[in-house]
Amino acid sequence: MALKVSRLQNLLLLINYLYHLKNTLMKFNIAILVAIFGLAHDALSRSFILHTVDTNFLGGQNAQNAITTAVPFLLISPDSRHAALGDGGVATTPDANSAYWNAAKLAFTEKEYGASLSYTPWLGKIVNDMSISSLSGFYKITREQAVAVSMKYFDIGVIAFRDINNISTGDFHPREFAFDATYSRKLSENFSLGLTGRYISSNLTAGYIGSDAKTAHSVAADIGAYYTKDLKGAKNSNLSLGASISNIGAKITYSDNNNKSFLPTNLRIGSAYKTELDTYNSLTFIVDFNKLLVPSPTANGNNQDKPLLSGMLGSFADAPGGAKEEFQEIMTSLGIEYWYNQIFAGRLGYFNEAKNKGNRKYFTVGLGFRKNTFGIDVAYLVPTNKRESPLAETIRFTILFQFDKIRADEEESVTD
Repeated sequence: MALKVSRLQNLLLLINYLYHLKNTLMKFNIAILVAIFGLAHDALSRSFILHTVDTNFLGGQNAQNAITTAVPFLLISPDSRHAALGDGGVATTPDANSAYWNAAKLAFTEKEYGASLSYTPWLGKIVNDMSISSLSGFYKITREQAVAVSMKYFDIGVIAFRDINNISTGDFHPREFAFDATYSRKLSENFSLGLTGRYISSNLTAGYIGSDAKTAHSVAADIGAYYTKDLKGAKNSNLSLGASISNIGAKITYSDNNNKSFLPTNLRIGSAYKTELDTYNSLTFIVDFNKLLVPSPTANGNNQDKPLLSGMLGSFADAPGGAKEEFQEIMTSLGIEYWYNQIFAGRLGYFNEAKNKGNRKYFTVGLGFRKNTFGIDVAYLVPTNKRESPLAETIRFTILFQFDKIRADEEESVTD
């Protein structure tokens, strides 16, 4: 029996925005539809549609050009600092959220241990019960080694199901989460490597009466490299380079082994240049480039049959439009971070994605404050698309605590 979702009208609005439909959406039949408002790598809403849906509903060629994966919440920026920098952070100075952006950065943190808590009300212009929460903590084992753990939780809100007679058939609360463990180590005074292991759980319809779907599980890994060096001849300046491949893992399924989808495996490379203007003022300029290491959609939209490794390696040369389309699959993040006396921060950023690959284009702004062990960051997203975006007015909050351990020799001096 067909099911309807009480927020179907909002879902149609989102999909219309996603695929830039110019005509009225066609009527379609759905055997089982679960409206999930998530985002492919940090921002665009998408839905998981199970069983039969009229493919014309997905917007033709524009829909086929955009790369889609399972569990896209994994690519949503967890913290406000880097969200305000245009979603860039593979080479920025390390902090409590470094494990997400580049596990290798963590070994260069100057703090001994710390924690961060972030919260983002998601797609607030559309619904009021969705949110993304992230909790992370790190510990510096030695001068050369650090470990971290973190968890990201995506609360998709409550979906009220109704049958074709508009009679309630019950509510369902879909949710997704990922748990990470990270190890980072310096290999020299300027270079480090890092590794993260991740467990992923996605419950979209499992347990709902009438659904044959199950909770999806998978494991994945991130690997990162980080290089940082003070520049000679440039007073109080530093250049950092970073690279990371995230979410390398087994495909995920909500039904059986014949219906598997790729994880959002992502390559991120970038740099950060920091210069101190004077004793109190500093500027950091960052640039990141991202590319999903997932097969490009084919003419019939089927890109999920390839094995993991061949899908990753082949993603650099499988776009139907050739080299031009391959370059269009690269997303760019630009950011500027200003600090006054290491207490107050101001941030600006810009994110750009090709029109036929999702068309996410937005500015970001943010503020930061640090005092002793306490810090707080806020970020705000300003879309530049002409069409009203469901991502408009997205605001994020992060609080963090970072501590310096009192070492034995310091304790002795205090005692004396």
